[in-house]
Amino acid sequence: MDNKTVLEKANAAISKGDHETFLSYCSENTKWIFVGDQILSGKEEVQNYLADTYREPPKFDVEYMISEGDFVTAVGVISLLNKDGQWTEYDYCDVWRFQDGKMAELRGFVIQR
Repeated sequence: MDNKTVLEKANAAISKGDHETFLSYCSENTKWIFVGDQILSGKEEVQNYLADTYREPPKFDVEYMISEGDFVTAVGVISLLNKDGQWTEYDYCDVWRFQDGKMAELRGFVIQR
């Protein structure tokens, strides 16, 4: 499976609230860098983030994906249910680095609309 397809399948799983399947596409030592915000290291930290941030499955509108070598860049809008029960939209640009067919690192740029 090519890297772009892996990301599409991972996003489909997270959109259904299936964190376990999503995490199966991540490397054990995956690293997520939310530029200007926080860094998550390893599947356990990512799992905790997903449980806290994605209380309801997020809504993705992926405008486009670009794949080159070990990298896939996804640009679009994500809607998240906040702690007040309101949906909030964010523009995002995610740059994923793949290693051995797994999502090894994310560098995410996220801005509230």
